[in-house]
Amino acid sequence: MKFGTLVIVGRPNVGKSTLLNALVRQKIAIVSDKPQTTRTRVLGVGHFSSAQLVVLDTPGLHKPKHQLNRKMVRTTLDTLPDADMIYVMMDANKPPGAGDRFVVEQVEAATKSQTYAGVFLILNKVDEVRRSRLLPLIEQCQQMREWSEIVPISAKNGENIERLIDLTLSYLPEEEQQYYEEDFLTDQSMRQMAAEMIREKVLLHTHAELPYAVAVLLEEFIEEDSRAHVTATIFVEKSSQKPIIIGKQGQRLKAIGTEARMDMMKAFGLKVHLELWVKVRENWRDNEHLLLELGY
Repeated sequence: MKFGTLVIVGRPNVGKSTLLNALVRQKIAIVSDKPQTTRTRVLGVGHFSSAQLVVLDTPGLHKPKHQLNRKMVRTTLDTLPDADMIYVMMDANKPPGAGDRFVVEQVEAATKSQTYAGVFLILNKVDEVRRSRLLPLIEQCQQMREWSEIVPISAKNGENIERLIDLTLSYLPEEEQQYYEEDFLTDQSMRQMAAEMIREKVLLHTHAELPYAVAVLLEEFIEEDSRAHVTATIFVEKSSQKPIIIGKQGQRLKAIGTEARMDMMKAFGLKVHLELWVKVRENWRDNEHLLLELGY
């Protein structure tokens, strides 16, 4: 039985959470096209015929402007020592920029204090790139550092994922026994997952700066028999943002709640009654007490 822990790092919006879900083969991390969707470390376990792979998804590395963002960056850097392998993920649509170089610098610092079984460069979204542009990109990335492997993939449609898994497992050591039961997929609680499912739907239905200014607090999660009663508060930073979440005659909030509830029922195998409230908390991203209450 092969076993190892893998951490995925990269700048925001390169597809780290989508890759985590692909490796675990079940959706356990929320995804959106908005940067900074992932705010905490998310653990998932991939179970294979002769291996277990623990995958750690992390917030995108960026220059922080708020206390929340500083916590996100620190979470990613603190996760690096917990891993046996590192995936550095980049968007194949764009040449490496300052954000990608910053990520590589952090990985270089980590490899100086610890030995990793492998450091892979993952070029994501190759389904959106002409093949003639891919080879020059790979050559450019080879100049950044010495990679164990460079693997082009599409996390969204599954292209080259099986090859990536095979390559990854070939770098891992043999262990005498498996560490996790086969039905264990994540260490997230249902409360945590429910809050994230709600936030994902907010991201889906809103635009501009609003996704950055939104947080979800689970006020209540009561499970009885085959039902769950969930109450949550959606926080925004400005009074002008509250009607955007609610929508005309409450239609946007209703859509957010309906879609989140359907995801919860599918994930938890329970009938779910969901109540949503929207409240204004100015500067919550710099409110240490509220950040702790939100789990950041």
